[in-house]
Amino acid sequence: MNETRTRITEHIGSHPGIHFNELVRSLDLAPGQAQHHIRRLVGDGTVHRSEYYGRTHYYPPEFDEWERATLALFRRETARDVLGVLLREETARPDAVAEELEIARSTLEWHLDHLVEQDIVRKERDIRNRVTLVLEHPDETAELLARVSPSLPERFVDRFARLVDSLLEG
Repeated sequence: MNETRTRITEHIGSHPGIHFNELVRSLDLAPGQAQHHIRRLVGDGTVHRSEYYGRTHYYPPEFDEWERATLALFRRETARDVLGVLLREETARPDAVAEELEIARSTLEWHLDHLVEQDIVRKERDIRNRVTLVLEHPDETAELLARVSPSLPERFVDRFARLVDSLLEG
């Protein structure tokens, strides 16, 4: 394996779920150069490629489908913050989560839809049909969350989206 592919493989190993643009920025590669090497790495099974919610993410091959989807969502600051609340509180009502995170309820629901779809969070309803959020796999979720450290550009994009949501909400 050449030096560039080794760098890419090592970076993906230490940043599982990294998306393409972040990988290019982190390793200071030209997009075409990265595509070429990643195509070869995916082809020989050294790297796994998955698409989630408009982004292409890369993983070491040992991650299963649930772990890949969970890590992809962890790459989004708001989803990560929601999961942080649920890990701390164990259960929470959606309005309390939105208030604590200072996000619009519609933003919370967008992220919750994906978290529920990927079997990370479930919505339990009481006899009055009130929703409580619960983690499906709290131990595994906490373990994966500990492996993700977002980059500065990822945080800026997520915070910009929050700002736009708050301006549209108000």
